[in-house]
Amino acid sequence: MEPLVLTTRRLRLRPPTPADTDDILAACQDPEIQRWIPVPSPYERRHAEDFTGRTVPEGWLHDTEYTFAAEPRGGGPVIAALSLHHPRPGTWEVGFWTAREHRGRGYVTEAVTALARWAFTTLAAERLEWRAEVGNAASRAVAEKAGFRVEGVLRAGLLNKETLRDCWIGALLPSDLGLPSVHPYLPAPAAAARTGGLPAPAPDVPAQT
Repeated sequence: MEPLVLTTRRLRLRPPTPADTDDILAACQDPEIQRWIPVPSPYERRHAEDFTGRTVPEGWLHDTEYTFAAEPRGGGPVIAALSLHHPRPGTWEVGFWTAREHRGRGYVTEAVTALARWAFTTLAAERLEWRAEVGNAASRAVAEKAGFRVEGVLRAGLLNKETLRDCWIGALLPSDLGLPSVHPYLPAPAAAARTGGLPAPAPDVPAQT
């Protein structure tokens, strides 16, 4: 796919370029980003250069990952980075980080929502997933504000710093944003959903003598 630009009320989302290397290098010095996001640690200039010069263009070229940098609509520094990755039939996964000085203003929630709408309307996605290591409360707050429903915990579901970690998984569907889906969706009855589709266990009955 050819790289493109999305806009929101406050933001411009566009593919990062080598001109963003300094901003990305600075943002990724944050210990919180290095703790929770699968980026190299320590994060060096060569990592930022490789990200903007090779990883981002190759992802767009091969349709394996669509990465965006979020900046103010009027221009300014990189506020956040977001991507759609790990494509599977009908499903994409969203990931993101926010520069420390721009947190708490709702920027990434705004950007994630725009990215979700683009995925559902342009990529024909029918499910958008979010994953974060258990304990990453900031990422979970963004996901929930964007409408994701946390569906549970995946054991060893995330590899970070060569260590498998348990992660939360959540999902957003087109219907959650009032959008149509390519296929109709038939939710499981509430009782079946609670028991994983298995019959509910019978209640204990006292033995009779």
